[in-house]
Amino acid sequence: MQPTHTAHPDYFHKVVDCQWACPAHTPVPEYIRLIGQGRYDDAYMVNWVSNVFPGILGRTCDRPCEPACRRGRVEESNGAHPEPVAICRLKRVAADNKTAGIKARMPAIAPRNGKRVACVGAGPASLTVARDLAPLGYEVTVFDSEAKAGGFIRSQIPRFRLPESVIDDETGYILDMGVQFRNQERVDSLRTLLQQGYDAVFVGSGAPRGRDLDIPGRHDITGNIHIGIDWLASVSFGHITRIAPRVIVLGGGNTAMDCCRSARRLGGTDVKVIVRSGFDEMKASPWEKEDALHEGIPILNFHVPKAFEHDNGQLTAMTFEIVQAEYDAQGRRSLVPTGEPEVRVPCDVVLIAVGQENAFPWIEDDLGIAFDRWGLPQLTQGTFQSTLPQVFFGGDAAYGPKNIITAVAQGHEAAVSIDRFLHGEDVRQRPAPHTNLMSTKMGIHEWSYNNDVSNDLRFKVPWAKAEVALASIRVEVELGFDAATAFKEASRCLNCDVQTVFNRSTCIECDACVDICPMDSITFTFNGEEDELRKRLKAPARNLAQALMVSAPLKTGRVMVKDEDVCLHCGLCAERCPTGAWDMQKFRLDTTQAGPQCRDAQTTRHTLEAA
Repeated sequence: MQPTHTAHPDYFHKVVDCQWACPAHTPVPEYIRLIGQGRYDDAYMVNWVSNVFPGILGRTCDRPCEPACRRGRVEESNGAHPEPVAICRLKRVAADNKTAGIKARMPAIAPRNGKRVACVGAGPASLTVARDLAPLGYEVTVFDSEAKAGGFIRSQIPRFRLPESVIDDETGYILDMGVQFRNQERVDSLRTLLQQGYDAVFVGSGAPRGRDLDIPGRHDITGNIHIGIDWLASVSFGHITRIAPRVIVLGGGNTAMDCCRSARRLGGTDVKVIVRSGFDEMKASPWEKEDALHEGIPILNFHVPKAFEHDNGQLTAMTFEIVQAEYDAQGRRSLVPTGEPEVRVPCDVVLIAVGQENAFPWIEDDLGIAFDRWGLPQLTQGTFQSTLPQVFFGGDAAYGPKNIITAVAQGHEAAVSIDRFLHGEDVRQRPAPHTNLMSTKMGIHEWSYNNDVSNDLRFKVPWAKAEVALASIRVEVELGFDAATAFKEASRCLNCDVQTVFNRSTCIECDACVDICPMDSITFTFNGEEDELRKRLKAPARNLAQALMVSAPLKTGRVMVKDEDVCLHCGLCAERCPTGAWDMQKFRLDTTQAGPQCRDAQTTRHTLEAA
């Protein structure tokens, strides 16, 4: 193997597994340390720079960071059930405990630069674009058909998961940056919008159309069959306050989980989720499924809807075919009938949550915006720029339904493209992130971070009592960590951004680091091909997704090989090393957002000189 290029921005970034997995690359260990120190405002702002909505995401994020968490791999290697750090719920701690002084820490607004940007929709992608561009002097106008900002955050996430006050706070921080919010103003024509003189338009209108189910009986029933996202919006805005007792929810995603739990609170006494796939293949997050089961809602899987039954147009039941999953030689799954009798499930209401689709009836065909066969805009890879150069897309409107954190990440990238486009620069040139390594050494055996490894299992977030939580759709179920529990949970973090940095020129190959490493991560051996080398390390390196650190040849001709996979970042190798060949250095990654840093150096210099 060739010596590892640790100067490449991606190398140490990939070692911080949680940050690498986060679409917005939030510096997770940094804000968790700040929470552990009780510095909640600082932790909030670290989050806010990256993910924009810490209080919202601290309650509703899909948590791609947690399956990646090294803590889970370490515990699995030690024989325990994997328990990642409660990263998402710690984010909420920062939001819940921030002070009123947080608004004073928001960016100052630059003088107007003469450029106007319109954002269609007030969801997370559009609000991220507005937040990134407004402080730079752009005149940003956000259009939305609803009275308040938030998009699907406000309309589709139930209040028992996300209180409205949190949405008001975090959307308010953005709108207070001089953003003009044209609420209750639906954009019916992109041509008309472009004719109003906007220099760029960002489309963040989401995927607003829920899929229906066209099976026998569907068009004979006059009521009590609802599209899930529309029904959730009606509940959110107070148009629906009750539901009949027997409810079927069709679908296996997070929307289905929100529907069934909402129905349970609105009077549904017999609520069932029925899904065509297996339980493990459901698209809903594992914790969403657990929450539904915890509230006594059964999930029936491998049931394919066959028909709606009715009595003179009044819904009475649904019938389902029982299937099983079979896989061909290529691993492709098909659902095959088992031959069992069809199942009839009586019901009063059916909520259909089987997917969402994009809808752009307000974009005229002759404007030059190309769409693919799925109705999604054709965008230049990585730029979110459409075939009409001044129009950009992001969030669900760009690549279909995902989640809030993905919409935020795409909003950041689109803002960079808009900023470069309006400065006459190639939007395909994407600026690299800024990285830095800083030693954490304070003394011979003292570090500026807490390197003790906690043996605690993951702490559980307390819930409101069931009789209280299920009595009202506006009572928040999860209560969040208190300060003491947050400190203990934060202590479970392995500080993966504090990197083990090796200096071969001072290594004397005494193997002291090998002897003291509690995870057998370090090996001194002769080089070889990666597949073969991984097998003869002190502990075989089986996780191919995690790179090996390989040094240049040492004095004996051997190389130092470190498996980054289950390293505890405890610093024992650096403490034990007699020559200082190992050092613990904190890695910092700053993704480039819109502004002078994202532009070409020559343009930036000319702009500064003109100013």
